[in-house]
Amino acid sequence: MARFWQAPQLLLAIFMALVVHTYQVRKKTFLSVGEVSASDPYVTTTMQYLSDDFNKKSNDKYNFRIVRLLKVQKQITDHMEFHVNMEMRRTTCQKLETTNCSFQEGELYKQIECFYSVFVVPWFEKYKILNKNCTDD
Repeated sequence: MARFWQAPQLLLAIFMALVVHTYQVRKKTFLSVGEVSASDPYVTTTMQYLSDDFNKKSNDKYNFRIVRLLKVQKQITDHMEFHVNMEMRRTTCQKLETTNCSFQEGELYKQIECFYSVFVVPWFEKYKILNKNCTDD
């Protein structure tokens, strides 16, 4: 009779072990989190990607360019993420122009502040924007 009750207990124990293991696998383990310099080569390429992506998706007639990086944080888990606060300004270059772009002044002056979270695998040039929030000044 004791064996009859042991089988469901064993199945319950196996089930609980699988649930706990699945939960542990889903948790991210942070290997490194910290601020990084704007001159970091991975930051530079990521900022170029963000600027290009912003201009491609923007409905504005003119391109924007990064004026200042306010804060860049790198987070490493099973991949790399950058969390970036930056300021961008409208340039004199329209969408297809990309060289010699000065900043707009007067009526067309526009500055925005953006926060991005970006999934990055820089050695494969793979980027994915996880979060984006931009506001006008």
